[in-house]
Amino acid sequence: MSETSTPDPAKTETFSPEYVRELRGENERWRQKAQAEQTAREAAEKQAKDAETAAAARVAEAKTAAETAAQQRVAESDQRANARIINAELRLAATKAGMIDLDGLKLLDVSKVTLKEDGTVAGADELITQAKKDKPYLFGTGSSSSTATPPVKTPGAGGKDAMQMTGEEWAAERKRLRRGGTV
Repeated sequence: MSETSTPDPAKTETFSPEYVRELRGENERWRQKAQAEQTAREAAEKQAKDAETAAAARVAEAKTAAETAAQQRVAESDQRANARIINAELRLAATKAGMIDLDGLKLLDVSKVTLKEDGTVAGADELITQAKKDKPYLFGTGSSSSTATPPVKTPGAGGKDAMQMTGEEWAAERKRLRRGGTV
């Protein structure tokens, strides 16, 4: 015999419908508040993750920009150093070839001269040789656009220098030049 227990209606407490509605309303407000806080927490976590991702992207971008700028500065420095080496080699080759004025190097197209990996300069001697053919006036040999004339010697007193003349010779020479003597 099994006894099934049935609740005793006298022992069960019953609540009024207004009180039950009030409890259910309170429960609903707590559920909504918990759900709102859960949503806010998730939004804050997403916002923090987005901010972290954006910061990491900015750091990577800044790092890339810094590396690019550093590489550019190194390349510019290398270029300037190479240009100085090439210029020095050209000056040396021009001096060996007998160039009168090294400002003449400004007239030459140095783009054909290159610096090899081993540090030697290629094309400098060829450029100077070609310049010697094309612009012989820049070098001590060859034709020149100016004519060299020897200094004029003044006749009289035997071609002596004023320091070598006696007082009488100097006075006579001075008189002759004042009267319109030829120089």
